[in-house]
Amino acid sequence: MLLVIDVGNSNTVIGVYESQSLVMGEVKVGRSADFGLTHHFRVATVAEKTADEYALLLVQLLGMKGLDRLSSISGVVISSTVPSVTQTMREMTDNWFGVVPLIIGPGVRSGMPILYDNAKEVGADRIADAVAGMDLYGSPLIVVDFGTATTFDAVSAKGEYLGGAICPGVEISMNALVSRAAALRKVELVAPRGVIGKSTVESIQSGALYGFAAQTDGMARRFKAELGQEAKVIATGGLAVVVAPYCEEVDAVEPWLTLHGLRLLYEKNFTPVR
Repeated sequence: MLLVIDVGNSNTVIGVYESQSLVMGEVKVGRSADFGLTHHFRVATVAEKTADEYALLLVQLLGMKGLDRLSSISGVVISSTVPSVTQTMREMTDNWFGVVPLIIGPGVRSGMPILYDNAKEVGADRIADAVAGMDLYGSPLIVVDFGTATTFDAVSAKGEYLGGAICPGVEISMNALVSRAAALRKVELVAPRGVIGKSTVESIQSGALYGFAAQTDGMARRFKAELGQEAKVIATGGLAVVVAPYCEEVDAVEPWLTLHGLRLLYEKNFTPVR
Protein backbone atom coordinates (compact mmCIF):
# COMPACT_ATOMS: atom_id res chain seq x y z
CA MET A 1 0.00 0.00 0.00
CA LEU A 2 1.02 3.60 -0.55
CA LEU A 3 1.31 6.01 2.38
CA VAL A 4 0.57 9.61 1.35
CA ILE A 5 1.47 12.51 3.67
CA ASP A 6 0.55 16.17 3.09
CA VAL A 7 2.19 18.43 5.69
CA GLY A 8 0.47 21.80 5.96
CA ASN A 9 1.19 24.72 8.25
CA SER A 10 -1.69 23.84 10.58
CA ASN A 11 -2.59 20.22 9.85
CA THR A 12 -0.96 17.13 8.40
CA VAL A 13 -3.26 14.91 6.35
CA ILE A 14 -2.30 11.25 5.94
CA GLY A 15 -3.82 8.73 3.57
CA VAL A 16 -3.36 5.06 2.75
CA TYR A 17 -4.10 3.96 -0.81
CA GLU A 18 -4.63 0.54 -2.25
CA SER A 19 -1.79 -0.72 -4.41
CA GLN A 20 -3.44 -0.77 -7.82
CA SER A 21 -1.98 1.85 -10.14
CA LEU A 22 -3.78 4.61 -11.97
CA VAL A 23 -3.42 5.54 -15.61
CA MET A 24 -2.46 9.19 -15.98
CA GLY A 25 -3.42 11.40 -18.87
CA GLU A 26 -7.04 10.23 -19.15
CA VAL A 27 -9.89 12.01 -17.42
CA LYS A 28 -11.70 9.58 -15.11
CA VAL A 29 -15.31 10.73 -15.46
CA GLY A 30 -17.40 9.87 -12.41
CA ARG A 31 -14.43 8.99 -10.19
CA SER A 32 -13.64 11.05 -7.10
CA ALA A 33 -10.37 11.80 -5.33
CA ASP A 34 -11.05 9.17 -2.68
CA PHE A 35 -10.82 6.36 -5.23
CA GLY A 36 -8.66 3.66 -3.61
CA LEU A 37 -8.28 5.67 -0.38
CA THR A 38 -8.78 3.09 2.35
CA HIS A 39 -7.84 5.15 5.42
CA HIS A 40 -7.21 8.81 6.19
CA PHE A 41 -6.15 10.81 9.24
CA ARG A 42 -5.78 14.50 10.09
CA VAL A 43 -3.37 15.55 12.86
CA ALA A 44 -1.90 18.84 14.02
CA THR A 45 1.41 19.83 12.44
CA VAL A 46 3.93 20.29 15.26
CA ALA A 47 7.35 21.42 14.09
CA GLU A 48 8.92 20.45 17.42
CA LYS A 49 7.99 16.76 17.14
CA THR A 50 10.86 14.39 16.43
CA ALA A 51 10.89 11.67 13.79
CA ASP A 52 10.34 9.07 16.51
CA GLU A 53 7.34 10.95 17.91
CA TYR A 54 5.70 11.22 14.49
CA ALA A 55 6.46 7.53 13.89
CA LEU A 56 4.79 6.58 17.17
CA LEU A 57 1.71 8.62 16.30
CA LEU A 58 1.48 7.15 12.80
CA VAL A 59 2.03 3.57 13.95
CA GLN A 60 -0.75 4.02 16.51
CA LEU A 61 -3.12 5.44 13.89
CA LEU A 62 -2.35 2.60 11.47
CA GLY A 63 -2.70 0.06 14.25
CA MET A 64 -6.19 1.33 15.03
CA LYS A 65 -7.08 0.34 11.46
CA GLY A 66 -5.40 -3.05 11.75
CA LEU A 67 -2.38 -2.11 9.62
CA ASP A 68 1.25 -2.97 10.36
CA ARG A 69 3.78 -0.38 9.23
CA LEU A 70 6.25 -2.89 7.74
CA SER A 71 3.95 -5.43 6.12
CA SER A 72 1.30 -2.97 4.88
CA ILE A 73 3.25 0.06 3.60
CA SER A 74 5.59 -0.36 0.63
CA GLY A 75 5.79 3.21 -0.67
CA VAL A 76 5.66 6.75 0.77
CA VAL A 77 5.14 10.14 -0.89
CA ILE A 78 5.34 13.43 1.02
CA SER A 79 4.50 17.04 0.28
CA SER A 80 5.30 19.68 2.85
CA THR A 81 5.06 23.44 3.28
CA VAL A 82 7.08 23.27 6.52
CA PRO A 83 10.79 22.64 5.73
CA SER A 84 11.72 21.49 9.24
CA VAL A 85 8.94 18.90 9.22
CA THR A 86 9.95 17.75 5.74
CA GLN A 87 13.27 16.53 7.09
CA THR A 88 11.56 14.98 10.10
CA MET A 89 9.19 13.03 7.85
CA ARG A 90 12.10 11.88 5.70
CA GLU A 91 13.89 10.55 8.78
CA MET A 92 10.70 8.90 10.03
CA THR A 93 10.10 6.94 6.83
CA ASP A 94 13.76 5.98 6.48
CA ASN A 95 14.05 4.80 10.09
CA TRP A 96 10.65 3.26 10.73
CA PHE A 97 9.16 2.21 7.39
CA GLY A 98 12.30 1.07 5.62
CA VAL A 99 11.48 2.91 2.38
CA VAL A 100 12.92 5.95 0.65
CA PRO A 101 10.10 8.50 0.40
CA LEU A 102 9.34 10.60 -2.65
CA ILE A 103 9.50 14.23 -1.49
CA ILE A 104 7.56 16.45 -3.89
CA GLY A 105 9.68 19.40 -4.97
CA PRO A 106 11.83 20.74 -7.79
CA GLY A 107 12.91 18.01 -10.21
CA VAL A 108 9.94 15.75 -9.56
CA ARG A 109 8.10 14.84 -12.76
CA SER A 110 4.53 16.10 -12.79
CA GLY A 111 3.64 15.75 -16.45
CA MET A 112 2.34 19.34 -16.28
CA PRO A 113 4.26 22.36 -17.67
CA ILE A 114 4.76 24.91 -14.87
CA LEU A 115 4.49 28.47 -16.25
CA TYR A 116 5.25 30.24 -12.97
CA ASP A 117 8.13 32.73 -13.34
CA ASN A 118 10.09 30.60 -10.87
CA ALA A 119 8.72 27.05 -10.83
CA LYS A 120 10.62 26.31 -7.60
CA GLU A 121 8.35 28.74 -5.73
CA VAL A 122 5.17 26.76 -6.36
CA GLY A 123 4.11 24.77 -3.31
CA ALA A 124 4.06 21.00 -3.69
CA ASP A 125 0.45 20.87 -2.51
CA ARG A 126 -0.60 23.32 -5.24
CA ILE A 127 0.99 21.17 -7.94
CA ALA A 128 -0.64 18.07 -6.47
CA ASP A 129 -4.02 19.84 -6.49
CA ALA A 130 -3.60 20.86 -10.13
CA VAL A 131 -2.49 17.39 -11.26
CA ALA A 132 -5.34 15.70 -9.40
CA GLY A 133 -7.93 18.17 -10.60
CA MET A 134 -6.96 17.73 -14.22
CA ASP A 135 -6.96 13.94 -13.82
CA LEU A 136 -10.53 13.98 -12.55
CA TYR A 137 -12.09 16.93 -14.38
CA GLY A 138 -9.87 17.82 -17.32
CA SER A 139 -8.94 21.40 -18.19
CA PRO A 140 -9.25 24.35 -18.08
CA LEU A 141 -9.53 24.18 -14.33
CA ILE A 142 -9.52 26.33 -11.20
CA VAL A 143 -8.70 24.74 -7.85
CA VAL A 144 -9.54 26.49 -4.58
CA ASP A 145 -7.80 25.05 -1.52
CA PHE A 146 -9.21 26.16 1.85
CA GLY A 147 -6.23 25.58 4.12
CA THR A 148 -4.12 27.77 6.39
CA ALA A 149 -4.07 30.02 3.35
CA THR A 150 -6.82 29.99 0.73
CA THR A 151 -5.11 29.36 -2.59
CA PHE A 152 -6.48 29.63 -6.11
CA ASP A 153 -4.69 27.79 -8.93
CA ALA A 154 -5.39 27.87 -12.65
CA VAL A 155 -4.73 25.18 -15.26
CA SER A 156 -5.01 26.16 -18.92
CA ALA A 157 -6.95 24.28 -21.59
CA LYS A 158 -3.57 22.86 -22.68
CA GLY A 159 -2.97 21.40 -19.23
CA GLU A 160 -0.40 24.01 -18.16
CA TYR A 161 -0.11 25.27 -14.59
CA LEU A 162 -0.50 29.03 -15.03
CA GLY A 163 -0.25 30.32 -11.48
CA GLY A 164 -2.82 31.62 -9.05
CA ALA A 165 -3.51 33.65 -5.94
CA ILE A 166 -2.82 33.27 -2.22
CA CYS A 167 -5.17 34.79 0.38
CA PRO A 168 -5.30 34.64 4.17
CA GLY A 169 -7.20 31.52 5.19
CA VAL A 170 -10.52 31.39 7.00
CA GLU A 171 -9.10 30.40 10.39
CA ILE A 172 -6.18 32.85 10.17
CA SER A 173 -8.61 35.68 9.40
CA MET A 174 -10.99 34.68 12.17
CA ASN A 175 -8.19 34.40 14.72
CA ALA A 176 -6.84 37.80 13.71
CA LEU A 177 -10.30 39.33 14.07
CA VAL A 178 -10.97 38.09 17.59
CA SER A 179 -7.42 38.75 18.77
CA ARG A 180 -7.49 42.39 17.64
CA ALA A 181 -11.09 43.23 18.54
CA ALA A 182 -11.66 43.08 22.30
CA ALA A 183 -15.44 42.85 22.08
CA LEU A 184 -15.47 39.95 19.62
CA ARG A 185 -15.02 36.26 20.32
CA LYS A 186 -14.64 33.01 18.45
CA VAL A 187 -17.81 31.52 17.02
CA GLU A 188 -18.79 28.24 15.43
CA LEU A 189 -18.57 28.36 11.65
CA VAL A 190 -22.18 27.59 10.83
CA ALA A 191 -24.69 29.50 8.75
CA PRO A 192 -26.63 32.21 10.60
CA ARG A 193 -30.35 32.75 10.03
CA GLY A 194 -29.58 35.18 7.22
CA VAL A 195 -26.85 37.20 5.60
CA ILE A 196 -27.90 40.17 7.73
CA GLY A 197 -26.91 38.99 11.20
CA LYS A 198 -29.22 39.79 14.10
CA SER A 199 -26.52 39.46 16.77
CA THR A 200 -22.77 39.80 17.04
CA VAL A 201 -22.37 36.02 16.78
CA GLU A 202 -24.54 35.87 13.66
CA SER A 203 -22.77 38.87 12.16
CA ILE A 204 -19.38 37.18 12.56
CA GLN A 205 -20.77 33.94 11.12
CA SER A 206 -22.22 35.80 8.16
CA GLY A 207 -18.98 37.65 7.51
CA ALA A 208 -16.99 34.42 7.66
CA LEU A 209 -19.17 32.07 5.62
CA TYR A 210 -20.77 34.43 3.12
CA GLY A 211 -17.75 36.70 3.00
CA PHE A 212 -15.32 33.92 2.09
CA ALA A 213 -17.87 32.41 -0.29
CA ALA A 214 -18.15 35.77 -2.03
CA GLN A 215 -14.36 36.00 -2.21
CA THR A 216 -14.25 32.55 -3.78
CA ASP A 217 -16.92 33.40 -6.35
CA GLY A 218 -15.34 36.74 -7.18
CA MET A 219 -11.86 35.28 -7.66
CA ALA A 220 -13.24 32.40 -9.73
CA ARG A 221 -15.01 34.83 -12.06
CA ARG A 222 -11.88 36.93 -12.45
CA PHE A 223 -9.82 33.81 -13.18
CA LYS A 224 -12.32 32.72 -15.83
CA ALA A 225 -12.23 36.17 -17.41
CA GLU A 226 -8.43 36.03 -17.62
CA LEU A 227 -8.51 32.46 -18.94
CA GLY A 228 -10.96 33.66 -21.57
CA GLN A 229 -13.26 30.68 -21.16
CA GLU A 230 -15.37 28.73 -18.73
CA ALA A 231 -13.51 26.41 -16.37
CA LYS A 232 -14.45 23.86 -13.75
CA VAL A 233 -13.98 25.13 -10.20
CA ILE A 234 -12.98 22.47 -7.68
CA ALA A 235 -12.79 23.11 -3.93
CA THR A 236 -10.57 21.19 -1.53
CA GLY A 237 -8.88 21.63 1.83
CA GLY A 238 -10.03 21.25 5.41
CA LEU A 239 -12.71 23.95 5.28
CA ALA A 240 -13.99 23.27 1.75
CA VAL A 241 -17.02 21.37 3.04
CA VAL A 242 -17.86 24.35 5.27
CA VAL A 243 -17.52 27.22 2.79
CA ALA A 244 -18.19 25.65 -0.62
CA PRO A 245 -21.94 25.04 -0.07
CA TYR A 246 -22.39 28.82 -0.01
CA CYS A 247 -20.41 29.42 -3.21
CA GLU A 248 -22.09 29.89 -6.58
CA GLU A 249 -19.05 29.13 -8.75
CA VAL A 250 -17.82 25.89 -7.15
CA ASP A 251 -18.69 22.86 -9.29
CA ALA A 252 -17.39 20.09 -7.01
CA VAL A 253 -15.89 19.54 -3.56
CA GLU A 254 -13.02 17.05 -3.30
CA PRO A 255 -11.69 16.94 0.30
CA TRP A 256 -8.94 14.44 -0.64
CA LEU A 257 -7.79 16.12 -3.88
CA THR A 258 -4.24 16.79 -2.65
CA LEU A 259 -3.78 13.19 -1.52
CA HIS A 260 -4.98 11.95 -4.91
CA GLY A 261 -2.50 14.27 -6.61
CA LEU A 262 0.36 12.97 -4.47
CA ARG A 263 -0.58 9.43 -5.41
CA LEU A 264 -0.50 10.37 -9.10
CA LEU A 265 2.87 12.09 -8.70
CA TYR A 266 4.27 9.02 -6.97
CA GLU A 267 3.22 6.81 -9.86
CA LYS A 268 4.64 9.31 -12.33
CA ASN A 269 8.06 9.05 -10.67
CA PHE A 270 8.16 5.45 -9.42
CA THR A 271 7.06 2.04 -10.55
CA PRO A 272 3.53 1.62 -9.13
CA VAL A 273 3.38 -0.07 -5.75
CA ARG A 274 2.34 -3.76 -5.96
